[in-house]
Amino acid sequence: MSEMNFEQMLDAYEKTIRNGEVVEGTVIDVKPDEIILNIGYKSDGIITRNEYTNEPNVDLTTVVKAGDTMEAKVVKVNDGEGQVLLSYKRLAAEKGSKRLEEAFENQEVLTAKVTQVLGGGVCVNVDETRVFIPASLVSDTYEKDLSKFKDQEIEFIITEFDPKKRRIIGNRKTLLVAKKAELQKELLSKIQVGDVIEGTVKNVTDFGAFIDLGGVDGLLHISEMSWGRVENPKKVFTVGQTVRVFIKNITETKIALSMKFADENPWNGAAEKYAIGNVVKGKVARMTDFGAFVELAPGVDALLHVSQISQEHVEKPADVLKIGQEVEAKIVDFKEDEKKISLSIKALTAPAEDASESEE
Repeated sequence: MSEMNFEQMLDAYEKTIRNGEVVEGTVIDVKPDEIILNIGYKSDGIITRNEYTNEPNVDLTTVVKAGDTMEAKVVKVNDGEGQVLLSYKRLAAEKGSKRLEEAFENQEVLTAKVTQVLGGGVCVNVDETRVFIPASLVSDTYEKDLSKFKDQEIEFIITEFDPKKRRIIGNRKTLLVAKKAELQKELLSKIQVGDVIEGTVKNVTDFGAFIDLGGVDGLLHISEMSWGRVENPKKVFTVGQTVRVFIKNITETKIALSMKFADENPWNGAAEKYAIGNVVKGKVARMTDFGAFVELAPGVDALLHVSQISQEHVEKPADVLKIGQEVEAKIVDFKEDEKKISLSIKALTAPAEDASESEE
């Protein structure tokens, strides 16, 4: 027992305490797994690690020191060794429950660290009171891996409070949705169709990529990613990548983006580059029974009809050509308005009077 003068000892001896009572004391010693308090009673008070916090393996010497004043709840007046067993966390939990009740009634925004990740959500502690946030309310988008929230401080509100059933539910999604709506409103007031803007790739799907424009997402559809053909957006973009896009369309709150900048249009100057009679090189991009489509530049395909592949009869393009194969051919037809170009390999060796004949 801590040192006291005779008058204090007399007061302590005559003092009575009961289980459940809240007492105040001064820390007189701290060990890694227990705190010893002078509570002005004939026996000292003991707070074990388990009665201080729900967090495991906490070194109590790092959280309190001798001379600190603490309040605690009496668990047992005599723990069998002549000491008073106290609980700091139970008193904190009661105060925390009251705090959460007020936050629930006032819809106050709270901040706490995620202490546990479960299969169906995450847990945070507010003054030793556990709040459960279901996976569906952790974010405004589907989160496959909740482990990234571990030890992260998050903001939330209490949307359900029933301490009798130990059911206290938090909601982070509502705050994120409200914040996004505010950012969206602000952004929409600033941008207009045609504006060039930088954004960050937030998510990539088979049909496109969602670009974060500063708290608001815009959709970059697969057809707007390049003047050329994009087979798989996931091979072109990665999450976190910075991209330069322009606003193609705004429909209410939906923003459509594009990377097909006009000055990069491969058909610019096409009349000169692909004039009839020019000899060009390209790669076989795809084939049908009637011919092969040759990519002359990203976004510029030309038709090599099966009848124009060789001087000899070719049954189908796949018999003599392969996807990705580079070929050289002569341009025998060019229709800029329709963006159609016809090629002929046969015309490179055919008599001049036959070179202009091609089938489509």
